[in-house]
Amino acid sequence: MDLSQLVPVGDDIWTVPPRPGEKRAPALLFGSRPLLASMDDKVLEQLTNVARLPGLVGAAMAMPDAHWGYGFPIGGVAAFDPDHGGIISAGGVGFDISCGVRCLRTDLPWAELAPHAERLADALCAAIPAGVGSEGTLHLTEAELDAVLRGGARWAVKHGYGLPADLEYIEDGGRVEGAEPGHVSKTAVRRQLGEMGTLGSGNHYLEVQVVERVFDRAAAAAFGLSEGQTVLSIHCGSRGLGHQIGTDYLVALAKAAQRYGIALPDRELACAPIRSPDGQRYLGAMYAGINCALANRQILAHLARQVFARLFPAARVETLFDVSHNTCKAERHQVNGGERLLYVHRKGATRAFGPGHPALPERYRPVGQPVIIGGSMGTASYVLAGTAESETRAFASASHGAGRAMSRQQALRRWRGRELIDELAARGILIRARSLRGAAEEAPGAYKDVDEVAEATERAGLARRVALLRPRICVKG
Repeated sequence: MDLSQLVPVGDDIWTVPPRPGEKRAPALLFGSRPLLASMDDKVLEQLTNVARLPGLVGAAMAMPDAHWGYGFPIGGVAAFDPDHGGIISAGGVGFDISCGVRCLRTDLPWAELAPHAERLADALCAAIPAGVGSEGTLHLTEAELDAVLRGGARWAVKHGYGLPADLEYIEDGGRVEGAEPGHVSKTAVRRQLGEMGTLGSGNHYLEVQVVERVFDRAAAAAFGLSEGQTVLSIHCGSRGLGHQIGTDYLVALAKAAQRYGIALPDRELACAPIRSPDGQRYLGAMYAGINCALANRQILAHLARQVFARLFPAARVETLFDVSHNTCKAERHQVNGGERLLYVHRKGATRAFGPGHPALPERYRPVGQPVIIGGSMGTASYVLAGTAESETRAFASASHGAGRAMSRQQALRRWRGRELIDELAARGILIRARSLRGAAEEAPGAYKDVDEVAEATERAGLARRVALLRPRICVKG
């Protein structure tokens, strides 16, 4: 990215001044100079396009891990006011609706678990269905899937997948209201009937990690984390259903934008007014996709727990938190001294409520919401905590991961899956991958420096670092 187009306005906060005669809202980028320099100019183009959409409140924003995506940049955040012409955009949510991370803490020190790592890696790989088009042992009827799309993780717990205590530590208590399965196409439904409880492919993973370093002792204590402890992270989303919803509504909303006279700076920003019938239909389908993802991660967490219970019967495995990073949610935020209901798009960005927020579990309320910045196979992940500054600067949003630094095709030209897996094994990281090609596409070097992303996230006041997690076992599609 050409940094000469940016003006610094704070620590790792930059603005993009409009060109002469250009009419749009402000555009902000969060990140260090090296991170922004590594981004392609398409991020800037997409961000300023978002800033032209009607009803935008504040600025269009890009997180420190941003890279170009479909319509919105991945790492994009934008809030819209439904009472002032605000829109809902499928491109602002993404195809993998409610892709996110479930983090679970255990009471097992890694030092005690390490001698059993190979056995644990094999058992998790056998228990967790993963890969392109993967299906699990759970095959639902359309009526049963309808209940999943309405009930989310609560449906899963009710049917024996996990514990009621899990629900307190999932966004929205494990279920968003307003889901309308009837607004989901039959094609999307058919794609999902056999995919509940599956990990998928691409950058999705299940990792066994060790807490290598604690930065904030008070927050770590609230989150139940300590150095040397084993934790488990599950990164996945709404699988085929979410992708199909995205595909269906990108077409439908493009037609709707034309009918409502919305001038799109990019056809990939297909949208409709939030209050319109078209906007409400997408919201109902998208909320169903969120519930699908929440149920999916709940089932996967249960399957992983079963493995730990079989191998380590005395172990305790508890949900730390479950966060989504491809959503649009109705939230109340302070704007110019008054509270307003806004629809906050977070595409490749995580909600990051600060201390005292009423939506947080009581245990976490004094320190802020757990925020997960995920790595890629061989790189670290981070647990952070939301801040009050983030609420005022970015509608309580933060980075979600390292963000790609090169395309999958570029990665394939540079790495070979078998060699990469052997190299990581030599570093003490066991990879169980269904596809060697997939492993090469997700090589750690294909992503930005996750340490720099986490540090920039903290410097910009979006979230503060709590703990660094180092991978020891990674199951991939």
